[in-house]
Amino acid sequence: MFTNDTPIFTFRGPFGVPVEIGASIFLLAFIFIQPQNGIQLDNIIYFLLILLAIFLHEFGHAWGTLVQGHSVKRVMIYGGGGFCEGYRVLPRAEEEFVVAMGPIVNLALWAIFGLAYPFVIESSFYWLGKYVYWFYSINFFLFCLNMIPVQPLDGGKLFFLTMMRFFDRDRAIKIAGFVGLVCAVLWIPAMIACFVLLGFLLIFMPSIRTHWQMFRGTLG
Repeated sequence: MFTNDTPIFTFRGPFGVPVEIGASIFLLAFIFIQPQNGIQLDNIIYFLLILLAIFLHEFGHAWGTLVQGHSVKRVMIYGGGGFCEGYRVLPRAEEEFVVAMGPIVNLALWAIFGLAYPFVIESSFYWLGKYVYWFYSINFFLFCLNMIPVQPLDGGKLFFLTMMRFFDRDRAIKIAGFVGLVCAVLWIPAMIACFVLLGFLLIFMPSIRTHWQMFRGTLG
């Protein structure tokens, strides 16, 4: 979803990597800022913390690519999240490292801000406590979300790469497709439950068709 988004803004990020902001980011902003109820500062801050967590996640991938001697074409941040694009297909072991670095960044941020939270609320900067907690929670959510074994999430890529350690490519694709298909089907009731119980709307949804084609061996 939105992976062919039209960039509306481009700048140089860390390590000189080009960063593109997609037009669909306005949809994400609308969901979290909720301008129909009047723009609230906390809503804006929460949205910016989400963007920061996504940005750092993608630069985990970028760093994992650069540190192995490869170039990064771009990082895209858009309404459905983000992605890091290189110039070439990497060997399996190198690709595993690149893919894993995104969730690892979120996990590290979750741990750091989780440990910092008790000290912040007991300090003279106690008013920052809720923002520290938000960023801690956002990064934990992004880590958990990205580890679900569906394409194109990192968990799906890592699961496929892990299967490649034990099976030939065709068999690995079919196994990853079957697991992803189950998760993609369950994603629908999970989305409904999250919206009804938590009022939370996740605009990303994995493709059932793609995983079915992977399982059947007819993808591409």
